[in-house]
Amino acid sequence: MKATLILGYGNFDRQDDGVAWHILEKVAKLINRSLPEQIEDTFIDLGENPDLLFNLQLVPEMADIVKDYERVCFVDAHTGAVENDVNISPVNACFQNSPFTHHMTPETLLCFVDTLYQKNPEALLVSVRGYDFNFERSLSEKTEKLAEQAGQQIIEWLRE
Repeated sequence: MKATLILGYGNFDRQDDGVAWHILEKVAKLINRSLPEQIEDTFIDLGENPDLLFNLQLVPEMADIVKDYERVCFVDAHTGAVENDVNISPVNACFQNSPFTHHMTPETLLCFVDTLYQKNPEALLVSVRGYDFNFERSLSEKTEKLAEQAGQQIIEWLRE
């Protein structure tokens, strides 16, 4: 298998915004790996292929991690602005300005990887519809079902 990173991000304290953590947990179980028992601010399980990483948001420093992979799967929540409840789309390096100082897109992170390290990993974004963004750590029932589906689709992608 090509060197692969599954990189989830979102705020697990805001219910469905933390769906990426739950998807990483499902993927880890499906590949017989374990995750910490408690949700942590950052989860890093590097050293086995695929590697798993979770953070609250994408940050420029992640370029130093991403550069070492041939494939990257970004996992995040969406609010319905895209067509499918579980949306899978390719990601290409492209710098994107953001009106929010704390928001970085997968495209921008890949642009940093390309600019700094002349690396261009194959990448995709698995984006899952969130319905509730309250101050809770559990997923809404609808998003929980979608997380199961997304986890299975990531496993299929890993097998390609």
